[in-house]
Amino acid sequence: MKQGFVSLVGAGPGDYKLITIKGLEAIQSADVIVYDYLADRKLLAAAREDAEIIYVGKKSKEHTMKQEDICKLLVEKAKAGNRVCRLKGGDPFVFGRGGEEAVALKEAQIMFEIVPGITSAISVPAYAGIPVTQRNMAVSFAVITGHENPNKEKSGVNWEKLATAVDTLVFLMGIENLKVITEKLIANGRATNTPAAVIRWGTKAEQRTIVTTLECAVSDVEKNKIKPPAIFIVGEVVRMREQLSWFETKPLFGKRIIVTRAQAQASKLTQALEKQGAVCLEAPSIKISPLEDTSLLKTVIAKLPEYTWLVLTSVNAVKIFFDALASANLDARALAGIKIAAVGTATGDALGLRGIKADCMPKHFTAEGLIEELTGKIHKTDKVLLPQALQARKLLAQWLDTTGAKVDVVPLYDTIIDATAFDNATIKEALLHKECDLITFASASAVKNFLKLIGEELLPQVRDVKIACIGPITAEACRKAGLTPIIMPEVATIPALVSAIEKYFSEEVK
Repeated sequence: MKQGFVSLVGAGPGDYKLITIKGLEAIQSADVIVYDYLADRKLLAAAREDAEIIYVGKKSKEHTMKQEDICKLLVEKAKAGNRVCRLKGGDPFVFGRGGEEAVALKEAQIMFEIVPGITSAISVPAYAGIPVTQRNMAVSFAVITGHENPNKEKSGVNWEKLATAVDTLVFLMGIENLKVITEKLIANGRATNTPAAVIRWGTKAEQRTIVTTLECAVSDVEKNKIKPPAIFIVGEVVRMREQLSWFETKPLFGKRIIVTRAQAQASKLTQALEKQGAVCLEAPSIKISPLEDTSLLKTVIAKLPEYTWLVLTSVNAVKIFFDALASANLDARALAGIKIAAVGTATGDALGLRGIKADCMPKHFTAEGLIEELTGKIHKTDKVLLPQALQARKLLAQWLDTTGAKVDVVPLYDTIIDATAFDNATIKEALLHKECDLITFASASAVKNFLKLIGEELLPQVRDVKIACIGPITAEACRKAGLTPIIMPEVATIPALVSAIEKYFSEEVK
């Protein structure tokens, strides 16, 4: 049996992109992943498909598993010969109880490593525009647990010295004990009007910051209904937020957006929206499924020199067609002498990655735009190869027939419902509780399949949500389904769609 190994990995403060490279490598190589409540589930997307995923989250007054049982679990999984990734919020050794887990592993003679994570103590204030140190304002800071039991006989915190000796105080997990914390600081000499801030869900798009004072912190938290997880920061540095706030001023900050693209393609749109501050709920309603019968594709590839035009209408068509070329032991050189048309920039970029520049690309990235661009360029002496989706619109193929050219239409893939990747419960909850600001659609099939997966009973809730479409064909599919698209870019690209969404919400604020 192979020897087990445990990586105690800090997942960072909340934003999944703040994971370290070494932490990500541990996730990717793990046989077993044991993760916490504060570790973003998006990190699990990097796990192997065969990895065992175990949730042991602990949040306020709700523990899935006791700490001693978590230690036993790590030992058990490692002794079975697994490579284990223990994924913990923040840093394992900053109030993460990583020390206890490391001791348990050491006593069980199991090899382990510590992969530090970015602690919320410094990163959460940074995302709120608050530096924990600042020249001429704060030259020291302390990180204190706010989770100490107020009923125990003697506090482990030296309040008398802490209250005035350190410029900036950062309390982690301190919301439930906030009254005790503020009273102790004031009783030991910290000024009542000392600036303070409470930051909930720091570094995530749900982040919320309340600026207050030491004296008013408890009442302000109650008034604003702030719940864990949150940190409490005390000190003059809080004043810097007025100048340095950057995260919560992003154009889409806090907007909850449902992304319905295929799972393999959703990340590009999700990342672009998240970069502008949005919370994205990925609801992949379609799946690109290459056709099992490739006999026709193999036939046309064998006689490629006969064609004068290759017309490609999607990134998926480019990928599947070039995969077929590779399977036939061919590459881009097999297209020498053939003119190539691409429906838009995304398809053109996919060709570019394969060393090919499209000869023809329309101004409007639709079949209609491609027809307009190809008019006068394709003649009856031409032979055209059109590899496309099984359910593709017939408009382009029908027009090509009218030119008199010989046209071979080759179905490459189908767009099917992806029920396995669709998190129905999360999406339904967001719709039912009106916690969704926008739904994005990038294809007509995504509209049809999303509504099938949601079910007719939630159609009224979907109709109440703003709709963004990548182009006119998708918008028309929405209208046929009883949805009213209100956002559509001038060109059908993901960057243009994101820009249109930004523009809409910025104008809405005005």
